Amino acid sequence: MPRLRIRYSAWPRPALILTDTPNPDCPGCHGDGGWNRDYGDYDTGEYAGTDWDPCDCWNEDRRWLLLPLPRRNRPAAGTDEPPF
Repeated sequence: MPRLRIRYSAWPRPALILTDTPNPDCPGCHGDGGWNRDYGDYDTGEYAGTDWDPCDCWNEDRRWLLLPLPRRNRPAAGTDEPPF
């Protein structure tokens, strides 16, 4: 059964999105949705970065657009009046 939540997204345009969440009772990831895996350079053995390994208890690509939100109209930033 999916565990759904509503999230706000600002890109590419403001919207409310229904997304899946990790299983809080998962024995593999303990509800984090995955784990970080550090890796090193093959030649020197030094730290080269971190990869994210998602768990099988959820799908981070599962999301549905619920409601596109209107863009905020912002007033002009500059004025003709002096500051004092």
